[in-house]
Amino acid sequence: METGSLDLDEVAGDFDLQATLESGQSYAWQRADGRMYDQPSAVGGSAWYETVLPATVTGEREVIRTRQTDGRLDWEATTDATALLTHRLRLDDDLDAIREATPAEPLIERAFDAYEGLRVVRDPPFVSLVSFICSAQMRVSRIHGMQRTLAREFGSTIEFDGETYHAFPTPTQLADASEEELRECSLGYRAPYVERTAELVANGDAHPESARGMAFEEAREYLKQFVGVGDKVADCVLLFALDYLEAVPLDTWIQEAISEHYPDCDRGSYAETSRAIRERFGDDYAGYVQTYVFHYLRGGIE
Repeated sequence: METGSLDLDEVAGDFDLQATLESGQSYAWQRADGRMYDQPSAVGGSAWYETVLPATVTGEREVIRTRQTDGRLDWEATTDATALLTHRLRLDDDLDAIREATPAEPLIERAFDAYEGLRVVRDPPFVSLVSFICSAQMRVSRIHGMQRTLAREFGSTIEFDGETYHAFPTPTQLADASEEELRECSLGYRAPYVERTAELVANGDAHPESARGMAFEEAREYLKQFVGVGDKVADCVLLFALDYLEAVPLDTWIQEAISEHYPDCDRGSYAETSRAIRERFGDDYAGYVQTYVFHYLRGGIE
């Protein structure tokens, strides 16, 4: 086992591990105490979080455990986790500059003040794709539970520090699962979507990673070829896995924000409303604003 610590004073801007990992943008992590997504207004905690990185990241499946305490990000892992954590948690983003570039509007200011240090994640694209296919009309805790069940039932196991960890299934492992088996993981009508999407990736017909580098709306259209992926799910994958920080998924909470605070941005269609709210949220970092506003409204902080 390797261990280490990142000095958060050396990071540009604040960082909050709990707000980042429990803000509804990632379902690839688990709290060691089993209380992931217990608190809607999650912020400022010091719990241990765990994840298994796909073999596509380093060539081997890697286990990482990390927690934030006393201005540090402590970690234990199967390999040196410094660069991996920096990448996955976007510690290389200049959060001060991002906030400075966002519009000085009351809702946005309140959201940033409530969750200082929340960062947009960089999740593995296939994991993110499946997670958000499962997200339709689901609470974040249910979505997270589905992903843990998929890992437990179909993923490979990794032994680390006397414990057994379950990696998220590869496309081939999910494609080999039957629709009935997927339904037994509480996926319901989403089961055939996940099965067919996994088949597309496993067979080499398409991969979410291939959208990276395309023009934004072209990338969104590319992702919509996966079964169960519409505009919102595509925007989630673009934002939380593929570095499109301008993406603003129009989920229930952002629709509420538009209705109550930015009614002029409602243009009657997803494409036009999305374009309008991206502009209102500051264009380049609009996805950061979306993530803060989503967590703020969902958390109910006054």
